[in-house]
This record gives sequence, C-alpha cells and structure tokens, in this order.
Amino acid sequence: ALALIVALAAGLPAAGAGQAPRPAERGPPVRLFTEEELARYGGEEEDQPIYMAVKGVVFDVTSGKEFYGRGAPYNALTGKDSTRGVAKMSLDPADLTYDTTGLTAEELESLDDVFTRVYKAKYPIVGYTARRILNEDGSPNLDFKPEDQPHFDIKDEF
Repeated sequence: ALALIVALAAGLPAAGAGQAPRPAERGPPVRLFTEEELARYGGEEEDQPIYMAVKGVVFDVTSGKEFYGRGAPYNALTGKDSTRGVAKMSLDPADLTYDTTGLTAEELESLDDVFTRVYKAKYPIVGYTARRILNEDGSPNLDFKPEDQPHFDIKDEF
C-alpha cells in the first residue's frame, strides 16, 4: 500500500478504465516522513543526517551543521516541520510548527523567499512530510507535486 501511496505521491500516472497504463516518468524517489520519523533527524546523534521541513518539504541540512547541529543557533528548527518559525524568523517553541494560520502577507512572502533562496538553493530535498503527501484521512493527495530541484543529484533514499 505504501508503494501505491509513493507512486501516486510522485505523480506517476495511474491507469484509468479502458486506458493502457502509460510508462512512468522516472523522477527522484519520494520519501514520506511521519512526524515521528522526522524527529529522529534533529541533530542529536553525530552519525545521523540532520533534517528539517519547510512547507512540508524535508531538507537535509547536515552540510550546515554549524547552524543546525546539536547546540547550534538553529537546532530548534530541526527534526520537525518548522514552516511557521521560518516565516516569522522565530525560534519560539510555539512557532516551530507546520501551521501557517494567521501569518501576515509579509510573513508568507518572507517564507516563500527563504524557502526558495535558502533551503531549495542550499540543501537537497530528501522527502516530504506525510501531511504534504497525504490527505487528512490518510489517502494519497492527488494534487501533490514534488519540488523541482535540478541543481542537486538526488541519491536514492530507498
């Protein structure tokens, strides 16, 4: 079932009634992270990569260990979806969430800018949060589209 979810999440075509299945376009693998899985990559263990999510996109920020590693200034952002904190430039624990409810137009604009110019530009995407790939009921979100990141070689996560 997870393979089906991942195939749907990756935007692979599904065959409809009376249609021959089209060959799938090979894109990078899509790894789905639950909140519990993402929490394992918070920079606490030396030999583990450091991941954080912004807008449901999970980035490997290990190369920025001096910023995101244990004891580093932005370590609070790691191991979770910190979209609100990035938008508000806040490390307040109340802001370290995916929830963007009530953000101002300026904060949302800042979020998009930092997402594109910092995270997508500097750190490889390793997956997506379950919240980004799945609907509330756990069914695949058919509108999901992986982010384009052509300047990184994506290593196969599976």
